[in-house]
Amino acid sequence: MKKLYLTKYAQSSFGKLGNYPIEHMLRDAGSKDLEDVDRTKVEHVAVAGLLAPLLSDQSLSAGLVALDPAYAGKSIKGVVNACDSGGLAVVDCATQILAGVAHVGLALGCEKMHPLEGKLDSQKIGLALGTAAHKDDLFPPFTFPHAFAVIMDRYLKTYGYSEEDFAAVPPLFYANAAHNPLAHMCKTKEPVTPKLVLGSNRLFPDLPLKLFECSQISDGWARILVCDDEGLARLGIPKQKATELAGFGAAVDGLSLASRGDKLLRPEGAQKAFQRAMSMAGARPADISLQEVHDCFSVMGPLSVEITGFADAGRGLPFFTDGHASVGGKCPINTSGGLIAKGHPISATGVAMVGWIHQQLLGRAPAPVQVNNARLGTTLNIGGPICSTVVTAQRPAA
Repeated sequence: MKKLYLTKYAQSSFGKLGNYPIEHMLRDAGSKDLEDVDRTKVEHVAVAGLLAPLLSDQSLSAGLVALDPAYAGKSIKGVVNACDSGGLAVVDCATQILAGVAHVGLALGCEKMHPLEGKLDSQKIGLALGTAAHKDDLFPPFTFPHAFAVIMDRYLKTYGYSEEDFAAVPPLFYANAAHNPLAHMCKTKEPVTPKLVLGSNRLFPDLPLKLFECSQISDGWARILVCDDEGLARLGIPKQKATELAGFGAAVDGLSLASRGDKLLRPEGAQKAFQRAMSMAGARPADISLQEVHDCFSVMGPLSVEITGFADAGRGLPFFTDGHASVGGKCPINTSGGLIAKGHPISATGVAMVGWIHQQLLGRAPAPVQVNNARLGTTLNIGGPICSTVVTAQRPAA
């Protein structure tokens, strides 16, 4: 297989971005910090914007991208698979290049979740996200918090943990986000501690999920270029400014929670996506230096390290409480702050996860969270109730 490279990553701040419509976000995603390259060399664009039809009344984001003369008349594809849409945008560009129809692809994702003016309507957001769930799992308006509260409850009862045990996970991500100037929760009124997590609002009376165990509702965009050797040459970008996209994988399980049966806590699709990416990269879990995982809710931190082979079933939580997920630990997890603290602008998330690993491997992460001598970094980007999964593996470009 020809080598694939990632380069020219950029993103907006994640958070409440005010009067910043998706048309302007997409324009910036396609042009910011690209003044030194010929953008007309981009041959394919994959754009992710899950909620644009529901929140911004726009179902053809590709056409907005083409308003930029650099991309007019190009192959532009909208990709949507719930919260892993951004990861799919990266994979789509990679497959176009491997198919021989392009040398340079642009993967971008953007989401506008707050209104341009006025107060956030969290119920409207909840109902919109609920369209990515099975009808049997709907819990209007907050379907996804409820679904993951059920998953968290199953995890606690199956493996014998307490809510106090789980409260140790979010503080790690908030502490990392404090060093990420683009994170939604870069600044908090006070440090987030396990006590603060336990004291935060319980979302459902009979289930364990609390507010500080949930990802943020964020606006934002992220983009990265995907190239082969010819593409880098056309753009005039040296390999020292690129990372190698060494492997990727994607897989989808049944949409309903009931369809997983007793494998709800051992998602087969996610495991297959991870295995495919690692096989393509010719790597093993022991080779991974750091990971960005999809902590839409805190239970996904422990579940993710079980999926990626760093812990046996039910042993993902001790991986965090024993310090292995911290900077300097066995495999740092979500040094960006993760979705819980960096933010979760749905369709930008997968691209941003890839971009953060890219920055880490190039030594460009903020110093307090920079992982030294990183040789392989992976992302685990999920969509729906652990339904659709995209995994990527990167290493420094040779």
